[in-house]
Amino acid sequence: MRRDNWLNGWPRFLLWSHVIGMIGFYLILWLRTAPRKEDRAQKLPPKPDHSSPSIKSPLVSVIVPARNEERNIRRCVISLLEQDYDHYQVIVVDDGSTDNTPHILDELTASHPHGSRLIVVRLGNDLPEGWAGKPHAIHLGTKEAHGEWFLFTDADTWHAPNVLRSSLTQATEEQADLFTLGSALELPTFWDRVLMPMAYLGITMLYPSKLVNNPRSKVAIANGQYLLIRREVYESLGGYARPELRDTMFDDLDLARVVKKQGYKLRFVDGCGLVSVRMYRGLREIWTGWRRTAYTGNRGGIGFFALQLIGLPIISILPFFIPLVVCLTRTRQAGRINLVESLAATALELTALLAYHTWLNKQLRVPWYYSFLHPLAGAMFEGILVQSSWMVLTGSGVDWRGRQYYNTR
Repeated sequence: MRRDNWLNGWPRFLLWSHVIGMIGFYLILWLRTAPRKEDRAQKLPPKPDHSSPSIKSPLVSVIVPARNEERNIRRCVISLLEQDYDHYQVIVVDDGSTDNTPHILDELTASHPHGSRLIVVRLGNDLPEGWAGKPHAIHLGTKEAHGEWFLFTDADTWHAPNVLRSSLTQATEEQADLFTLGSALELPTFWDRVLMPMAYLGITMLYPSKLVNNPRSKVAIANGQYLLIRREVYESLGGYARPELRDTMFDDLDLARVVKKQGYKLRFVDGCGLVSVRMYRGLREIWTGWRRTAYTGNRGGIGFFALQLIGLPIISILPFFIPLVVCLTRTRQAGRINLVESLAATALELTALLAYHTWLNKQLRVPWYYSFLHPLAGAMFEGILVQSSWMVLTGSGVDWRGRQYYNTR
C-alpha cells in the first residue's frame, strides 16, 4: 500500500514540476531578452538635401561582400549610395559571382547619381587555403578602404537614409569601438513567420544584448548585417587576417569576441527602422541557412548542445500535448492524474508559452496567431539541429554559396 502511494505521487510530481519549469523558463527568457531603452538606436531626423557637408565628418568605408546576390544587390547598394551622410565610400567585393551580380554593379556605377562613391573589387572563385569566403572578401575590401571607420554589411540588407549618420553619431558619443545594429527582419512568407521567430528566440537566449553590452560579461556577439568598427581597432587586432578569424563561418560573432576579449568597447543596439534584412527566400533556404550555423554557432560546447536537443521539444512541443501524454502513460499503478488536472496544467503552460511568443511576434511584426505554430517551429528546428550536428561531427560538411565547409572526409 505504501509502495502504491509512492508510485501514484510521481506522475503528479513530474507534471507540476514541468508546469513550474515551463512558466519559469519563459518568464526568465523574457526578462533576459527584453531590450532596454539604452539598448536601442538613437535615430537622427533625416538631413535636408541642401545642408552643407561637415568638414569634421570622419570618412566611413562601407564594405559589402557579395556572392551571387542578383536578387538583393541592387536594393542594397542603392540604399547605401543614398545615405544622407556626406563622407563615405561603398566598396562591394564581388566574390566570384556567376550570376548577374557583376552586370548590376557595373550598371549602378555608370548610372546612379552617386555612382562615383562605388568601388567594385572582383575576386575569382578560388579561395586561398585556410580562408572562408566572407572573411576573405571583407579582408580584401579593407585593403581598398581609406576610412577611419569600417562598416561591414550584407548584400541582402536595406539601409534607411539616416542610418549611417545616426549610428556613427551614437558610436562616437558612446565611445564604442565596435558598434552593431540589430536588423529588422523582413518576413513576408508563411515559413518566414513560422521559423524565424524561433531562430530569433534561440539567438537572443544565448546572446542577450544586456550581457553583450556589459563589459564585465564574457558574452559577445555582433550582427554582420551592420557592423561598424574603428579602423585602428580592426587593424590593431589583425583584422580577418588574424589566424582564428580567417576561416570562421561566424565572422561577426568571432570578431566581437576578439574585440571584447581585448578590452575594447562593444555596443549592440536595436536598429529597427534603420536597417532591415531579407535573409532567406523559401523553406529550403531557411533550412540550409540555419543548418550551416546551428551546431557550430552554439556556445557552451557539445554538452550544452545535447541539452538543447533534449530541451527544445520539451519547451516547444510537449505543452500542446500534455493531455494526450497523460492518457498514453496512465497505468493502474501510476497514473491518477485526471483529465481536468491535465487540462489545467496545459492551460498554465500554454499561457506562459503563448504570452512570450506573442510578445516575440510583436517585436518581429508577425501576426499574433502564428504563436500557435510554435510546436511546428520547434519540430523543424529540432531537425535542423540534428542534421547540422551530424554533418559537422561526421565530417561530411555543409554547403554554403557553392562552397564546402567543415568537410574532413
